[in-house]
Amino acid sequence: MAVIRRTNICAGGSRTDGAIPLFLIFSCFCAAAAAAVTDTLAQNQLLRDWEQLISANGTFRLGFFSPGSSSNRYLGISYYQAQNLTVVWVANRRIPITDSSGSLTISSDGSLEIIHSGQSSPIMLSSNATATKGSNLTATLLDSGNFVFRELDSNGTVLQVLWQSFDYPTDTLLPGMKLGFNSDTGLNWSLTSWLSTDDPSPGAFSLGGDPTGTTQLMAWRRGNVYWKSGIWNNQSFENVPDLTSDDVRYNYSYISNENETYFTYSLKNSSSPPSLWVLIWLGGFDQYKFYESDDKYLSLRIQCPPHNSSGDKAKLMGCVNQTVVECRSGDDFDRKRGYVSGTPYRYVENTSMGLIDCDELCWNNCSCVAYGTLYDNATGCRLWTTDAGFREDNNSPGDIYILRSFFDQITARINRKKKWWIWITIAVVAGATILVLGLLYCLRMRLKSKAEKEESQEMSLLKLGTKLSPSEELLNSNYLENDGTNDHELKIFSLASIRVATDDFSLANKLGQGGFGPVYKGKLPEGQEIAVKRLSRLSGQGVEEFKNELGLIAKLQHTNLVRLLGCCIEGEEKMLIYEYMPNKSLDSFLFDPTKRELLDWNKRYHIIEGIAQGLLYLHKYSRLRVIHRDLKASNILLDDELNPKISDFGMARIFGRNESEANTNRVVGTYGYMSPEYAMEGIFSVKSDVYSFGVLLIEIVSGRKNTVYYDFDPPLTLLAYAWELWKAGRGEELIDPKLGPSYPIDEVLRCIHVSLLCVQECAVDRPTMSDVVSMLSNETIHPPEPKQPARLTGRAAIEVDSHRGGSESCCSINEASISVIQGR
Repeated sequence: MAVIRRTNICAGGSRTDGAIPLFLIFSCFCAAAAAAVTDTLAQNQLLRDWEQLISANGTFRLGFFSPGSSSNRYLGISYYQAQNLTVVWVANRRIPITDSSGSLTISSDGSLEIIHSGQSSPIMLSSNATATKGSNLTATLLDSGNFVFRELDSNGTVLQVLWQSFDYPTDTLLPGMKLGFNSDTGLNWSLTSWLSTDDPSPGAFSLGGDPTGTTQLMAWRRGNVYWKSGIWNNQSFENVPDLTSDDVRYNYSYISNENETYFTYSLKNSSSPPSLWVLIWLGGFDQYKFYESDDKYLSLRIQCPPHNSSGDKAKLMGCVNQTVVECRSGDDFDRKRGYVSGTPYRYVENTSMGLIDCDELCWNNCSCVAYGTLYDNATGCRLWTTDAGFREDNNSPGDIYILRSFFDQITARINRKKKWWIWITIAVVAGATILVLGLLYCLRMRLKSKAEKEESQEMSLLKLGTKLSPSEELLNSNYLENDGTNDHELKIFSLASIRVATDDFSLANKLGQGGFGPVYKGKLPEGQEIAVKRLSRLSGQGVEEFKNELGLIAKLQHTNLVRLLGCCIEGEEKMLIYEYMPNKSLDSFLFDPTKRELLDWNKRYHIIEGIAQGLLYLHKYSRLRVIHRDLKASNILLDDELNPKISDFGMARIFGRNESEANTNRVVGTYGYMSPEYAMEGIFSVKSDVYSFGVLLIEIVSGRKNTVYYDFDPPLTLLAYAWELWKAGRGEELIDPKLGPSYPIDEVLRCIHVSLLCVQECAVDRPTMSDVVSMLSNETIHPPEPKQPARLTGRAAIEVDSHRGGSESCCSINEASISVIQGR
């Protein structure tokens, strides 16, 4: 995969070396404002350092840039369509501008030139020799990447092209450009590599047509031929067989007539992906093809070995045999970072020589064993002999290229010196080890009791199957955060810290009693209030429920689920530590004649929405598909702003994503909230929670409990009473009188309607929580008419809905009885 070179105007870009092409990020504009975007420069207009021209279709742009770490400024054209930008042409590669004063302009006398404060004369791109006096001159950046200087008449018609960048290539060939000769104009279209990553000056390598007139391309290194493409066969070159492997995208051709001989290629259509050929500064020649979808690159690479082209692979690629100095047979240079040496035997203070030239100088001198560049822009040379005294130094900046055979001698010498230090190190380490072992032995007895206590806690946690792991710090602190493997960073609290926080579980701090055990209010030393659920030894729930809640709720995160802070396990004590809810549970408000008045309709509807969102998260959006199985008013906690939070996950069960229902032989829960199929047959699913939500919704609207019979005529459960009122069209009689006269009657009746849909006897008829949330929040949705609600009269769900493949059940008469029901 090829990579495009990049540069940055403000901070400077970089070019890589080796087999990777040259990098540049083009045109980072440092001015606070810029002129309006255009593709054309008019006469007497300035294109200043921070401004740019952009071609009409946005493919190319022209502006000033600084390559690599250089501060010099150059005018160039950048390929703008790809994610990684690449400079494809440089105007002033031989004459850099040393500051940001440069501007491109068409002078009043008709010259295209770059003016700047650093020199008295401008940098001429095109003179006015052929322009008509008084004509209209413009310079336009075309969509092909060609920058064209033209003479126009008064109507804007092109009279002649005075100059174009395609006639003066740098290191990049674009579709439409030529490689070859024009005998009529004397133009020689050829590519010349950059000197280095930081310097676009002409480098050591060039590529163009064969000057003898044959239809082939040739590459030179400082004037010496080192590669030939082979003769063109109307489809590709002999030594470049892969050129037309993607011929559906590009047209390749070699033109030869009495005036011109050149190679060129073009895009087959406007939808073809972009392409460019680059002669990289280390001598390789790459073709880039871009995918339209992901902006990645394909590369056709032609790379001859730097010193020996006699191998079979090199011959197949068209590499020309090079003269090899006898002393270099079988050797080569390797780049080494982290090595320094003495004074070089020779300095070459020539800024027109790059790294490749230094390589050539050293290679042809048998006494030279290493080389490097002299200046910061990777130009000039330093050359070393065997007397230089190389040594290893990881703080050494820059790279040195060392002869491979000589480097082997250096490393062998360094390794011999290291052996003395190895023996010294062994002696020091052995002495330190003896000292440490002695200290550890002395500390062992002091830490033994603490380690035994920690081991006991670890065994308890292993029995519970949790990932939490205490350490000895637990013995001296209030709690210890785990290693981060759990989602909420649960903490393990020490029993001593919980006793202090709850005033030794005083009655004054007791918040209530549940099936799990008593719940106490506590306060940590840092001021955080907590709720401590302490497992009672007489509880019907035990280790399994403790493990279930600890392992399950730790993986759930939602604003309408109570947050578990951690746990405490010491000896027989097992406790869960939650965030404290100052308003306790929903039933403490809903079924209290005085406090119920505090719940106006807006607060009740807010609570309804929060519970629905929490259940929707458990059923659909959490990483685990969770069935709560014990949803009721006492398990809905309220924070200081009466936001509801679902709690008590001791009975919850996890479903696989492809599971729709499950069966259990142990039915546990609360009368009045359990769906009939669960109570009678032990079958539970998400529709079991929907049923419980429907019961809870009727309780919130009416302010009455569903678990008792009311003195109606005849006596009915709350569900049966709600159904009778709905059938008679008197649903508003169910509404809690404590709500007063001011509430949206349509919204309240909609809640009653949804609640009756949730408690239908057949599970298949009940909506999902997604449907429930939609029906509650969207007034445009018209819910279906509810069917007969369940009354727990011995009816169970055994009939399978054929349209659902048995995933949900419907109800029929069944003589089964409830074997196990636990009051909560």
